[in-house]
Amino acid sequence: MKVYLIAGEPSGDLLGSRLMRALRKKTGNQVEFFGVGGDTMEAEGLKSLFDISDLAIMGLMEVIPSIPRVLRLLKETVADIEKVRPDVIITIDSWSFSSRVHKILRKKKLGIPQVHYVAPQVWAWKKKRAKTMHNYIDHLLTLLPQEPKYFTPYGLAVDFVGHPVIESDVVRGSAEAFYLQHDVPLDKKVVAILPGSRKTEVTRLLPVFLEAARRLYAQDKDLYFVIPTVKTVLGLVKEMSKNCGVPLVITETEKDRYDAFKASKAAMAASGTVALELAISDVPHIIGYKVSDFTAMLLRRFMHIQFVNLSNILLGREIIPELLQERCVTSNICMYLRELLNRGDLYEKQIGGFRKVREVLGMSEQTPSENAADVIIGIVRDASK
Repeated sequence: MKVYLIAGEPSGDLLGSRLMRALRKKTGNQVEFFGVGGDTMEAEGLKSLFDISDLAIMGLMEVIPSIPRVLRLLKETVADIEKVRPDVIITIDSWSFSSRVHKILRKKKLGIPQVHYVAPQVWAWKKKRAKTMHNYIDHLLTLLPQEPKYFTPYGLAVDFVGHPVIESDVVRGSAEAFYLQHDVPLDKKVVAILPGSRKTEVTRLLPVFLEAARRLYAQDKDLYFVIPTVKTVLGLVKEMSKNCGVPLVITETEKDRYDAFKASKAAMAASGTVALELAISDVPHIIGYKVSDFTAMLLRRFMHIQFVNLSNILLGREIIPELLQERCVTSNICMYLRELLNRGDLYEKQIGGFRKVREVLGMSEQTPSENAADVIIGIVRDASK
């Protein structure tokens, strides 16, 4: 079985690597992988067509200068798919790029099943998108239990497979290992700083987060900070954090990341999957996010949800402060972080909420990746009949 995978950013890369592992297990290694991915997918045997950091862009004004490069990569990807002629094509998240791949392939009528893994958040904005997706993909795999209902009324085959945070090692981190590995004194209170995995995110968020860290440290010298990051932005994070004025560790590996979570008393994080990882790890936190003013204007006009944080969405109430755009300032971050570090009412509210989030996400006999692999294998089998 030949499988073509496309993951455009680190979270999709991790998801893709787990799917590859599950497909190999389910097929007895009778599978070949092609496509686009990052380090973790390459570790599972993929030779990526290009570096995925070229696709890690967020926000309309940030995307515009990159259009010529993205169009070139799109052309290369489609040409490679035509050359490989896989049994199935699976795009993972990164809907802006993935949708364009699917639309071009559909016009070419190659007869290859087209699958997308991670539903676009049509319940947040662009609800009309759900009506048209069946025109250019055959199957959708969702991470959240409430998502299929937005797509099935329009004839799209959808399977809820589970959220990847369930099968991560996030709950197996070791605080002791973190303190020992990085020579952090045991009496220090660790605060995690997570400014995102895209360069645009880091550029906008890290200066605000570091300024908050400086203010918090000025009032409490027992604090120690950690930035768990990823390869795509490691150099940028190191450069921006030079002479930041606080005791700081920067880590890159997944193990270090989860050890840091286990050691952390609180965190400030970019909005995204990482916030759900923090919730699963019982790390009290706030989320922040900034995009260009123009992108923010469009989001406010077209978004149809009350919250952006997944924990808040799943519970239908705010337990995580959402500091977006003009609210993402140092004074707000410090105010909430102090309450979390002092274990005030917000701390208790979050810890209780995290327990309910885990219940909503649920656990099954198989991992989400194994569930996804079963669906993929069934799609290929049906297509070959």
